[in-house]
Amino acid sequence: MKKAIFSAAAAALLLTGCGNSTEDKLKDKYKEPDRSPAIDITADKETVYQISLLQGLTLGDYYGSVTVAELKGKGDIGIGTFEGVNGELIMLDGEVYRATSEGTIEVAPDDETIPFANVTFFNSDEKKKINDVTDINNLKERLDKKVESLGKNRFYFIRIDGTFKKMHARSELKQEEPYKPLAEALATDQREFQWEDIKGTVVGLYCPEYMKDLNAVGWHFHFISDDRNVGGHVLDLSADTADVSFDYTDGFNILLPETQMFPTLDLTKDQSEDINKVETQNEE
Repeated sequence: MKKAIFSAAAAALLLTGCGNSTEDKLKDKYKEPDRSPAIDITADKETVYQISLLQGLTLGDYYGSVTVAELKGKGDIGIGTFEGVNGELIMLDGEVYRATSEGTIEVAPDDETIPFANVTFFNSDEKKKINDVTDINNLKERLDKKVESLGKNRFYFIRIDGTFKKMHARSELKQEEPYKPLAEALATDQREFQWEDIKGTVVGLYCPEYMKDLNAVGWHFHFISDDRNVGGHVLDLSADTADVSFDYTDGFNILLPETQMFPTLDLTKDQSEDINKVETQNEE
């Protein structure tokens, strides 16, 4: 399906072209072993690729516009959801997983479509160990301090690897047409899970304040266990110690969908209250 492309030039985060690089150099740069389908050699490793707007999803546009295979060409780490809001999407180490409405994990097929996601190619710019994380707000406060020191107007993807004393996550039932706004759907169809002393990875994305009309501002976390058995959208967590890797990302590229709903959505509506609900619902 053809997709329109919008680049955030005004924020000086435009994905620049590849004019000075040869195709052979690009192939070498982005070559990864045993990956199918092949990585998009025009994809920039220092860019966050976003599929649609979170605001479109919250209004009920759950129609997929890119396939899992296409998403793999744009990154190897990321978060999102699937057509019909059929579970939570976690991309890690180049694989795309679904956290189902039962909290279990399955590998997403390459032909499944995606209405909303953020991905990038993870390149660790800094690693640090964090201790005594008491809850998700404590984690966000620490990460926000790091953002303040590095620059709050850029994007950050992180991965947190460790054993979590507590992990509180959610997923949701697949929605059927006609689609309801996301806050309404989650009010009845959200499913929550809690695990203790579980080893795994939290994938996190930070969006700057000026992204408030395109995505959720601040931090958004998804979790997947090391054994790839369980996961979901993180509502709360705690850990005695964990390893955090940061990827500082200065590029942003958004792929606007040509779904049946998107062209007529009123995206001028203030959705901050609904976005807060869907991001932090039942968060302690």
